[in-house]
Amino acid sequence: MALDSKIPQGPLADKWTNHKNKINLVNPANKRLIDVIVVGTGLAGGSAAATLAELGYNVKAFCFQDSPRRAHSIAAQGGINAAKNYQGDGDSTYRLFYDTVKGGDYRSREANVYRLAEVSANIIDQCVAQGVPFARDYGGLLDNRSFGGVLVSRTFYAKGQTGQQLLLGAYSAMNRQIGRGKIKMYNRHEMLDVVIVDGKARGIIARNLVTGEIERHSAHAVVLGTGGYGNVFFLSTNAMGSNVTAAWKAHKRGAYFANPCYTQIHPTCIPVSGDHQSKLTLMSESLRNDGRIWVPKHKKDVDAIRNKTLKPTQLKEEDRDYYLERRYPAFGNLVPRDVASRAAKERCDAGFGVNATGEAVYLDFAAAIQRYGKEQAHVKGLNEDDAALVKKLGQEVVKNKYGNLFQMYFKIVDEDPYETPMMIYPAVHYTMGGIWVDYNLQTTVPGLFAIGEANFSDHGANRLGASALMQGLADGYFVLPYTIGDFLADDIRTGPIATDSKEFDAAEKNVKESIDKLINNNGTKPVDYFHKKLGKIMWNKCGMARNEKDLKAAIEEISQLRADFYKDVRVPGDANEFNEELAKAGRVADFLELGELFAKDALQREESAGGHFRDEYQTGEGEAMRRKEFQYVSAWEYKGEPKDAVLHQEELKYENIEVKERSYK
Repeated sequence: MALDSKIPQGPLADKWTNHKNKINLVNPANKRLIDVIVVGTGLAGGSAAATLAELGYNVKAFCFQDSPRRAHSIAAQGGINAAKNYQGDGDSTYRLFYDTVKGGDYRSREANVYRLAEVSANIIDQCVAQGVPFARDYGGLLDNRSFGGVLVSRTFYAKGQTGQQLLLGAYSAMNRQIGRGKIKMYNRHEMLDVVIVDGKARGIIARNLVTGEIERHSAHAVVLGTGGYGNVFFLSTNAMGSNVTAAWKAHKRGAYFANPCYTQIHPTCIPVSGDHQSKLTLMSESLRNDGRIWVPKHKKDVDAIRNKTLKPTQLKEEDRDYYLERRYPAFGNLVPRDVASRAAKERCDAGFGVNATGEAVYLDFAAAIQRYGKEQAHVKGLNEDDAALVKKLGQEVVKNKYGNLFQMYFKIVDEDPYETPMMIYPAVHYTMGGIWVDYNLQTTVPGLFAIGEANFSDHGANRLGASALMQGLADGYFVLPYTIGDFLADDIRTGPIATDSKEFDAAEKNVKESIDKLINNNGTKPVDYFHKKLGKIMWNKCGMARNEKDLKAAIEEISQLRADFYKDVRVPGDANEFNEELAKAGRVADFLELGELFAKDALQREESAGGHFRDEYQTGEGEAMRRKEFQYVSAWEYKGEPKDAVLHQEELKYENIEVKERSYK
């Protein structure tokens, strides 16, 4: 099969405009005749459902949470990018496009990224109109801050709650359409299969998570806005309910999966404290605006800190290694996430990690508190040499910018980050891989669309900070509502899709058999036993450091673990009731299949990309590979992009990629 990305001809800057001018549309009277299913009601799904309903389509929206307000989009703390150049520091649509492609190691689809940058400014206007309380400067204008991998301030934010506030905006837009009867909301429903009729996606099979009832729902098109699959690692920054099930079921029905092994390793997470944990906590990347990252220069100081005979605040400046500032002076602590994560791992692997496990570095706000305190003392005409006053004033400024994040850290770690440096370490976060889509956001299954983190298109091997919210809202508010009409224009005379067809019968039978197999398995081990085992395989052998030997071993181990899962998993309770362990078992079953595909994809990629070293530690070449890797990163900083990664002015040629067989069967 040849993948056709349907990217318009012509210069990048003109592609989206020309495409909108030429694609098919559905007129308002005919939209009333068409049904659309939207699975997932986070930023991508929620904004898409609201916009499609406002246009006149009949929308059925599904989420497995008790309310769309609980979508994992609320966890995005730091901000949302947009090329408005409010700061007058040289930003532009092209610069946002360039930073995104470069930050993704030149592995994203350029036409999609340029469109993303182009519509980014509209998102801010839309959200301000909805009442999203973005931060404002002294004069009342919208404020911006910087994020990693860029040299401008383009990130709009609402304290440390940006994702939550944006989601409330989309949720309010949805509620208006629910009130009009244009959206029918299905809370606590989980999609368990896509129904294909005559080669087109025409509905889904869903399980009512409260009653256990299996339901059939039909539509003329299905949209997946179901997020990423970081929980394949068990420990990640994702909500515990986040899963790959909807995307994976679509894949098994013929939707191709792209770049499954590209996982974002976020550099600013609270370190693992033990095997008791079920998830990790993200500390917003916005903290790197003011926090300085360091480790001790000398091993004796590392040992003293680990033994608690030396406090980090007692270490002199000359005995600290601000390694990001040393290696990348132009960007300093605001290097892209993959660079910061790899550098932290390298320092910890070299023996400079500062916590008991040796897997933590410091994020220190002492210098920022001093800087802000002196500035405030000067502004207020107070004594700039009064250390206590300066500290108090500086802490107030930091509290206003990051207060809820500092409070969260204190409650989890029981250390006051105003008084002692935070400890951070890289952790699994966003997934750049996902369902393959064309320029219209349609998968390889006609009528099945994927938006937001669920698709693969915009972030290459690494996502720039504050771009997740941007992509989700861009796809939902400004891209899909145009492009879905190109497909639906042929359905204005189709009429309602029946749910009593043989295709729906077969799909429902398949779902019920899978559930019955799990519920009647009568094994001895709980679901989490297998999920944790999978997570350790993934992190140790498919995580930041990868090599051929470990990846081959991972493929075999995951295959064996999947066999053990079906032999020995125990799911208590009944299928026809509220049963969270059953829901979890289905999700882990899908993770066990995805994990094998993930490892197979990583095995085929022999280069280091994004947050991943491709090294050969097991063959004694680790140190040489590490040096080679940091030569590459240095080229990123000092010499611009490497010679073999020149940014093309025209779209990379994705159109005629031959796919000889499915990568997972």
